[in-house]
Amino acid sequence: MSKFGLSQPVRRVEDLRFLTGAGRYVDDIAPAGALHAVFVRSPVAHAVIAGLDIAEAAAMPGVRLVMSAAELEETVRNDMPGGRIPNRDGSVSVRPKRPMLARERVRHVGEAVAVVVAGTLAEAHDAAEAVTVDYDSLPAVTDAAAALAGDGAPLHEKAPGNLCYDWGIGDEAATDAALAAAAHRVTLDLVNNRVVANPLETRACIAEWADDHLTLTFNGQGVWDLRDHAARALGLDRAQVTVRTPDVGGGFGMKAFIHPEYVVCAEAARRLGTPVKWTADRSEGFLADVGGRDQRAELVAGFDAYHRLVAMKVRTVANLGAYCSQAGVFIASQLASRVLTGVYDLQTAFFGVRGAFTNTTPVDAYRGAGRPEAQYQLERLIDKSARVLGVDPVALRRKNFIRPEQFPYRTIVDETYDVGDFGRVLDRALAEADHAGFAARRAASEAAGKYRGLGLCCYIESILGAPDEIARIAFAEDGGVDLYVGTQSNGQGHETVYRQFLHARTGIPFEKIRVVQGDTSLIAKGGGTGGSRSVTTQGTAINGASDALIEKLKPLAEAELEVSGGDLVWEAGAWRVAGTDRAVDLMRLAARGRAEGRHDLLTQETGTELPGRSFPNGCHIAEVEIDPETGVTACVKYTVVDDFGVLMNPMLAEGQVHGGVVQGIGQALAEHVVFDEDGQLLSATFMDYALPRAADVPWMPFHHEGTPSTANAIGMKGCGEAGTVGALAAVMNACLDALWDRGVRQVDMPMTPARVWSMLNAQAEAAG
Repeated sequence: MSKFGLSQPVRRVEDLRFLTGAGRYVDDIAPAGALHAVFVRSPVAHAVIAGLDIAEAAAMPGVRLVMSAAELEETVRNDMPGGRIPNRDGSVSVRPKRPMLARERVRHVGEAVAVVVAGTLAEAHDAAEAVTVDYDSLPAVTDAAAALAGDGAPLHEKAPGNLCYDWGIGDEAATDAALAAAAHRVTLDLVNNRVVANPLETRACIAEWADDHLTLTFNGQGVWDLRDHAARALGLDRAQVTVRTPDVGGGFGMKAFIHPEYVVCAEAARRLGTPVKWTADRSEGFLADVGGRDQRAELVAGFDAYHRLVAMKVRTVANLGAYCSQAGVFIASQLASRVLTGVYDLQTAFFGVRGAFTNTTPVDAYRGAGRPEAQYQLERLIDKSARVLGVDPVALRRKNFIRPEQFPYRTIVDETYDVGDFGRVLDRALAEADHAGFAARRAASEAAGKYRGLGLCCYIESILGAPDEIARIAFAEDGGVDLYVGTQSNGQGHETVYRQFLHARTGIPFEKIRVVQGDTSLIAKGGGTGGSRSVTTQGTAINGASDALIEKLKPLAEAELEVSGGDLVWEAGAWRVAGTDRAVDLMRLAARGRAEGRHDLLTQETGTELPGRSFPNGCHIAEVEIDPETGVTACVKYTVVDDFGVLMNPMLAEGQVHGGVVQGIGQALAEHVVFDEDGQLLSATFMDYALPRAADVPWMPFHHEGTPSTANAIGMKGCGEAGTVGALAAVMNACLDALWDRGVRQVDMPMTPARVWSMLNAQAEAAG
């Protein structure tokens, strides 16, 4: 196979421009003369806006426009999109109005109340400080359980008791009966702490108008949702809006969603007739970007006398923040439930979730979107169960695995796992991690005064998002080939792997291919990037368009080779005369078609839809070392074995796994969003919010034990979020293993030095 073909570790073609400063990010490409927008944000978590005066700010030097909600609503529909789900009683969840600029009330610190547009950024900042807002403070609540219990003041009239939804799946009565009859029951309470995505590139946008047409450039994960929202809010036809996305410096789910600033900047540019630019600073991102996770769960598992898992019940309280973000209501409920029972053969379970409004920034998808949360709950419960039952955590998992002969396997939530061999993946992980040698490593740590623990996570996840995608291949006049796609790279390497797909299928030279993405004027529709869907859906579409293009150009091959179609075979990237060495490739045929004016043959667009979801799975094994003197926890060894089906580019897959694992380690050991009792964010800078650094992460060997998926023609399973799905429980199970013999029975993320030191000292005091 060509070195640029599929399943080859082709180096990323994007990296040359990124590493040499030639990337095109939003903040780099604003047109000359663009004005600067700065948002005035609430300094309080909950208050009635008693007064708002923009007159002084509007008169300051360089200021071109100041808008509050009152001015915005003269021409703009001041409302953001949000999701709804069914409640257990058959009603529908609450979706309160979420304004782009708050009008009568603010509900979290950082909520935008006005925007200032000026000639320079400094002038805009100075004027923003001159906007006067009178806040009549209300009691705030930041904890979801406390909000449901009646603490604070109700956030929305439509949501009594701050309850957004009460959702459930499974047979609760049957589950309760099975738990009551179980020989053994194990309970566990867990906290999944809130985190902030913090991509390298903060959110940004540029709004430009020409001839009553809006061009909005932003750094997102898909352009079509924002186009539709902007058109609705601004009273335009969709044809009057173009949304574009250049290079993007990381997204992690957070950039998949519409945030308030984009349309506000668009309206400012419309009123001024001048381009308007906005780029968030880092603290602004902490305050205004949708957050991730933030859940509490109560779990109980029932086992029979032979330690077979017979029932499981999970009750989760999810913090939604002050409003329903686009997918926020789905994360802890419907998305998490798709992998509720994980890799285990369990048909009796119940999963209930209550979503609560709090005086915090809204919460939405963060790398994994519900699957890390669900697998964290399950794998922490299984691990604790092994300890309570007095059995080996490996043996307990193996005993309860879905067996290979049970596939395709229908779960209790009506998902069908197509294929899997969890035992084989586990065996490979144990071997690669040198599980047998752990006792010696633990003894060495003990001799050095450290506590060492080993934890594993046998996870499964499902790729999410739209199952359909389109691809268009067009031979350009300059001899290149443009490949138009409906997904959006945020740094994953799409330009490389999509070139591989097209090259492998058509023989078009790798270096001739250009990937075009993120432009509603060039690409009619697309599913964007999220839920590990991109390469599976887009690769399938590229293959479909390639096959159609090959057939489309066959008449030109007949003419070129002077034979009938029955004499031709497609082989090794060319149409060939069967039994001879005569052949012609697509580039030659395209040149002929161009010369003959057959431009209708030089473009092919094809849409495809996946017949089913694929389910990446794997086993992660982490080892941690804890210093009891300082409370510092270090992840010192990490091993990954994943089943991604057929790998399209092993190098890119490994990079995705490494990134996901690092984010998991970060949440488990360091990252933590903290609010005080008044709703003030105490972790709004990198002085207060700890991201993992290179020194905090061990080298992590990546190994692949693939079982090709039957849910798509290319046999692959998504890999973008799997690292995070497996890492949370693996690291925290290792922490509990290190501390179990010291009497510690409960650990929660993040395992900061202060928390660990306090745990150990409290245990020592209790022991006398």
